[in-house]
Amino acid sequence: MRTSLRRRILLNGTGLLVFALAVFPVFWMASTAFKPNNEIFSTTPKPFPSHPTLDHFDLVLNGGIAEVSFWEYFRNSAILAIVTVLASALLALMAAVAVARFRFRFRTTFLIMLLVVQMVPLEALVIPLFVDLKQLELLNSLSGLAIVYIGFAVPFAIWMLRGFVAAVPRELEEAAAIDGAGPIRTFFRVMLPLVAPGLVATSIFSFITAWNEFIFAFTFLDDQNKYTLPIMLQFFFGRSGNAWGPIMAASTLLTIPVIVFFLLVQRRMVSGLTAGAVKG
Repeated sequence: MRTSLRRRILLNGTGLLVFALAVFPVFWMASTAFKPNNEIFSTTPKPFPSHPTLDHFDLVLNGGIAEVSFWEYFRNSAILAIVTVLASALLALMAAVAVARFRFRFRTTFLIMLLVVQMVPLEALVIPLFVDLKQLELLNSLSGLAIVYIGFAVPFAIWMLRGFVAAVPRELEEAAAIDGAGPIRTFFRVMLPLVAPGLVATSIFSFITAWNEFIFAFTFLDDQNKYTLPIMLQFFFGRSGNAWGPIMAASTLLTIPVIVFFLLVQRRMVSGLTAGAVKG
């Protein structure tokens, strides 16, 4: 009994330590965002601001340094993230069903290529993609950048969704067919609810990919009105010094939509594990 208790204490303590190490940078970022400059550059840093201020947030939201409203950057990032999530989820789901349910030529080769694509460093694709977008006249456009993000998200999404689709028993689809359900109704009433957790997981990955990406957006976009939120952060870095207060405030604002998106979809991740498996 004592051994079991010690083991439980050790596991819980290790989990709390890992959690603290992971959360501490985010906590310090949010805390610094509310600190006045004299506390940020103090030689005796404190975990909480002694005199909280919203000046840094006001500077970011009103475009005091970036010269363009924060909401312009937010709109561009939101458009890219939403388009990437919806398009990658649709394409990946159709491909995952085809790979998991059907046998066709070069199926194994296709799966291997999905893994190979994930091994290529994204930085190595900057120049080739720049040339391709230039030939297609998609440089300096959100549509061209969205195509790039979708291309990054789809291979990972297909590979992940394939496992979810393969885990759905064929007997459920056969039972639905016996009850008179057609292929489309079977897909939406049986397959889709059971694959929903995988869709949620891949959607979170796709959202974070499009929301946080910097290199391709900074390379392919030339119009400041089309810049995304990660590019906005560069305006707070200068030769004379870095505006750490606005940087932390902007980073905190960038983090909030990701947390909100996760909270909105995480319930579906849990409920989708059993939905559709019981006739009713």
